[in-house]
Amino acid sequence: MSRTLERAREVFEIEIAGLGAVRDHLDEHFEQLVTLCRDALSAGGKLVLTGIGKSGYIGKKIASTLSSLGSPSVFMHPVEALHGDLGLIQKHDLIIALSYSGETEELLNVIRPAKRLGLKLASIVGNPDCTLAQLSDLVVTMTVPEEACPFKLAPTTTTTALLALGDALALVLLELNGFTRDDYGRLHPGGAIGRMVTMRAGDIMRGPGRSVLVNPETPVREALYQMGEARCGAAIVVDAEGKLLGVFTDGDFRRWAEKDLSVLTRPMREVMTPNPISIPATALAVEVVKVVEQHRINDIIVVDAAGRVCGLIDVQDLPGLKLI
Repeated sequence: MSRTLERAREVFEIEIAGLGAVRDHLDEHFEQLVTLCRDALSAGGKLVLTGIGKSGYIGKKIASTLSSLGSPSVFMHPVEALHGDLGLIQKHDLIIALSYSGETEELLNVIRPAKRLGLKLASIVGNPDCTLAQLSDLVVTMTVPEEACPFKLAPTTTTTALLALGDALALVLLELNGFTRDDYGRLHPGGAIGRMVTMRAGDIMRGPGRSVLVNPETPVREALYQMGEARCGAAIVVDAEGKLLGVFTDGDFRRWAEKDLSVLTRPMREVMTPNPISIPATALAVEVVKVVEQHRINDIIVVDAAGRVCGLIDVQDLPGLKLI
């Protein structure tokens, strides 16, 4: 193994060990932090993350994750706060200060005036005896064995652990608040993720006018004609009640035709693929994509609760809907 790869793996091992140490030392103080967060949010407040340097960058990410998972949060830059941004703090908010040393001057300079506004302050620090901890109503200690930096100076393991701790806070709050997949989709309406968890199979399928439904006695020739008219790659075989029996695709036709062109006169019941993969009309788009990826198929039949065919999802439509 080259020294480059060896050193890279050492960094991973050091940071993994740091994550394990923080995980193993989670205690009642983390639980109290969760309670303070819930109290603030229940009272109509928000979570105000603050920190500077690398901790500040992690704080921005934590605030973003919290907000996207149903816990309204903002990031307040300590220096900008001294020049007016303290105005974003309101009654019932909870301040969460991030600093591994707990002695960062720029952060301490804003904590005192922020405290005078009467808000509670929780801090996440590496040293429970630091100045920031002494100013805090609640302290969550996050101590890691060592930084991955060879000088033991650059924030590496500490920022990785802080990021994971923030994720843990966000996801615990998600569960306690009963935040659902539909809630997540409503907060992400403009992106592919939002469409994945808000759109349903019935929203993205080709309906009766754009899909081909035939009965078991329909000749292949007639099914192919209808497929061409609808510009559809499959004919869906249904019974008299409209329930799914099978499917016949243009790929199926090519395979049959290579063996015997008389397939054109044969009925659907003899050439169809019985019991094809289908999905309920109420299934989320993310489930549709999973089916496509797992089974590597081009057409998915959409059915209602009674098993009646509603339409067809053509995999070629998914990129246009920005789902894949």
